[in-house]
Amino acid sequence: MKRLHRLTAILVKLQSKKIVQAAELANKFEVSLRTIYRDMQALTDAGVPIGAEAGTGYFLVDGYSLPPVMFTEKEANALLTASKIIKTNNDQSLINEYQEAIDKVIAVLKTTQKEKLQILEQRVFTYNREKIKPSTSLSVIQQAITDFRVLEIQYTAASKEFSKRLIEPLGVYFTNNTWIMIAHCRLRNDYREFRTDRIINLIETQELFPPKHFSLEEYYKKYAETYNLYASS
Repeated sequence: MKRLHRLTAILVKLQSKKIVQAAELANKFEVSLRTIYRDMQALTDAGVPIGAEAGTGYFLVDGYSLPPVMFTEKEANALLTASKIIKTNNDQSLINEYQEAIDKVIAVLKTTQKEKLQILEQRVFTYNREKIKPSTSLSVIQQAITDFRVLEIQYTAASKEFSKRLIEPLGVYFTNNTWIMIAHCRLRNDYREFRTDRIINLIETQELFPPKHFSLEEYYKKYAETYNLYASS
């Protein structure tokens, strides 16, 4: 990779993460740490406000933003293909949000790139044999996870039992064409899993819960053998 391209890619990486470690950049671009240090100095000399913390990494100073990013044809093709795959998932809110993002990507492409993308759009197809029961709550759940917002749900378990619960959403995962939410259930006072296609109604409350440590890896080690992966008890 030419240095100019690498410097541009480093800038994009810095804007996409709060802290970026030099070793991470060296591995990504297959260069030495010394080369990364020189690149950072070059960006600083060019007027980019890059901060550094010993033992932590590099970061962009608050308030600095990059010009709109231009996509290569291969990157645009990858995003289009991903949109086709996403359309086979069972959550309509994810489909809608991703389509909005794709429209913004297409808006900044050159005319020739748009024309090529139109050709590809007609020649990429995905098919799911299973009939999927749709859900519409994933986008709200994802926002609640990052906002630490309590949700109120009306839910039907695998046993057909109906319940109304206040939950603290912690994570989501996708399996067998179904989105599963992991949450701390106040009704059971423990972790529970909820299929999003079994949520009958979802309300965003005004209550926030205290941020808590949660790791999917730790969760599975402790709870995967205890709880059914497809339903709440």
